[in-house]
Amino acid sequence: MIYSTATLPVNPDGEIPLTREQIWAGLELKARDARLFLPPGLCTRCDVIEESATHFVRDATIGGIDLREIITLDPFEKVSFFQATGPREGAIVNELYEDDHGALQLRFYCYIGLRGKHPGGAEERAEQAQFDGDMGYKAALFSTLKRTRELRAEGRL
Repeated sequence: MIYSTATLPVNPDGEIPLTREQIWAGLELKARDARLFLPPGLCTRCDVIEESATHFVRDATIGGIDLREIITLDPFEKVSFFQATGPREGAIVNELYEDDHGALQLRFYCYIGLRGKHPGGAEERAEQAQFDGDMGYKAALFSTLKRTRELRAEGRL
């Protein structure tokens, strides 16, 4: 199994501050349409195909791979992505919380496996290294915060 986590302050020194409501609006928008947040061309399709009071389902093509995710929203706290189809199975979570000093933090964590691959095998180790590396989920958190600030500046949040 792959476990990865990263945490960033939402409002580091020198950045335009975001409120919990603004970053939440960005996270919900990202859950509904990842194309707005991922590098151009990486996500070529992202469609909400089902919606209920407790979750929604999206079909997406990210990095040329088709996947289906069941997404739950705990308003103003966390977005959870459950990998229903695609190469991975498990959960990916984006969570907002205040640290011990009251500063707003954005945390990513996941616990996933690779379908059809040997647990702990070379493929899982490579995926773990990718998640934990410089271009992994910490970079995704940076880009989410950056894009949320851009959308706020454009008046789209």
